[in-house]
Amino acid sequence: MPITDILERNCKLYGEDISLVEINPEIKEIRRVTWKEYELIEPNPVTHYRREITWNVFNEKANRFANLLISRGIKKNDKVGILLMNCLEWLPIYFGILKTGAIAVPLNFRYASDEIEYCVKLADVDILVFGPEFIGRVEEIADSISKNRLLFYVGENCPSFAEDYGKMTADCSSASPNITITDDDYAAIYFSSGTTGFPKAILHKHRSLMHSAKVEQKHHSQTKQDVFLCIPPLYHTGAKMHWFGSFLEGGKAVLLKGTKPEFILDAVSKEKCTIVWLLVPWAQDILDAIDRGDIDLSKYELSQWRLMHIGAQPVPTSLITRWKKVFPNHQYDTNYGLSESIGPGCVHLGVENIHKVGAIGVAGYGWEVDIVNEDGTPVEQGSVGELIVKGPGVMECYYKDKKATAEVLKDGWLYTGDMAMRDEDGFIYLVDRKKDVIISGGENIYPVQIENFLMKYPPIKDVAVIGLPDKRLGEISAAIISLKKGMVCTEDDIQKFCQELPRYKRPRKIIFADVPRNATGKIEKPKLRQMYGAEHLVAEQNQS
Repeated sequence: MPITDILERNCKLYGEDISLVEINPEIKEIRRVTWKEYELIEPNPVTHYRREITWNVFNEKANRFANLLISRGIKKNDKVGILLMNCLEWLPIYFGILKTGAIAVPLNFRYASDEIEYCVKLADVDILVFGPEFIGRVEEIADSISKNRLLFYVGENCPSFAEDYGKMTADCSSASPNITITDDDYAAIYFSSGTTGFPKAILHKHRSLMHSAKVEQKHHSQTKQDVFLCIPPLYHTGAKMHWFGSFLEGGKAVLLKGTKPEFILDAVSKEKCTIVWLLVPWAQDILDAIDRGDIDLSKYELSQWRLMHIGAQPVPTSLITRWKKVFPNHQYDTNYGLSESIGPGCVHLGVENIHKVGAIGVAGYGWEVDIVNEDGTPVEQGSVGELIVKGPGVMECYYKDKKATAEVLKDGWLYTGDMAMRDEDGFIYLVDRKKDVIISGGENIYPVQIENFLMKYPPIKDVAVIGLPDKRLGEISAAIISLKKGMVCTEDDIQKFCQELPRYKRPRKIIFADVPRNATGKIEKPKLRQMYGAEHLVAEQNQS
């Protein structure tokens, strides 16, 4: 069953129920709108901008966009790009694309104009849908990309080089286009995070999307009554595929624009959210704000919040220990996945396994996992190897890149590039990215292990450990450390704390600076190596 059938079903069963809410706390003056036509009713002196739609309207808007696309010649396997910030239009546009049998191509909202152009051309995008935040970037490349492509604009004051999405869809039928779609049809192209250069295009079938919904619901037991708070960007598989679990049950989702602790807690309180998926920095910020006294939990209604889960990056055990002290009644789960495995869930801890915090968990619903050495042979329990996964959510290929596909897809197994180990109970622990392992004087150093250790030190807010070139040892480990607000810490303090580590694991260089993370929370280690690698070489040469 394709995922579009679930939208049709939700419309029939729960048509007048709220499906999506958009909140932007940054906007102080709000238009209150109806759920039907977004009419301006009256000024409303509340503190944030809020819109909502029902399942009926969700489906109608998806159908209108699908019919617009079909009227412009879009057919099965054509591609439609989405370049939007999280908003109420995002998901109806996505489902409208799927309803035509075309392939949805979400784009990272952080892309510069040259990256947008690269991805649009790589994925053979026929139509690009973009929002007001991207007018400048799209205008820079409009002459190049619009020769064989259409540009649709979502928002007010449509630029001259694009067509107005709102005006065009208003004239389209709200009836289903009735295009036959199967699990074997292509559905979406997602892009790799691109931290090592321009991203690769990851092609998935409808089977992958539907499996991700089943996995999420099996893991977290969503019901119609659950309310899912979605904060991460919808272009990424992590946010959308976590929401799919609630979507499968017809539950409401809240799209929050903004990650400040007070924004998150206010949304949970006012919208009665029960499930929140966080990135490590956001969870850290919430706890730090509470510790500083900036947040008074008694002002919020949080008793209904039942599940906090984290993914997209290794999770320090110390963070979850702190979280459970503040929120002892929360269920907790961590989720591991890649865009190549349709996002989260191929490995997960499980809410029943809180005693194994620190592990990424066991094989997810419908998935197989293994840990292998360089020749593909499974390693012994307790040994480090590459994590590989197999299941219905594995990508079809890297679009138009047979070589890269062959490097990671072998006999149905996806080679993740993540180094891991399995304990005596079968739980998997992420050690590091294969490419991030530091080899210093012949010893393998796994940065994640050192990062987790350093995160136990109270003054530290965030940390990244990277390898820097060294004439004698090949590489040395360097810790880039971001301190909590108001905290003071010296290099000597860090080194004293690290005395508990084996000597070869202690960072040889300490750098106090911000830790850059991408929109999905992953540390941008290539950027850090570029920033500090050359600087370190110069310093080393001057010393010699």
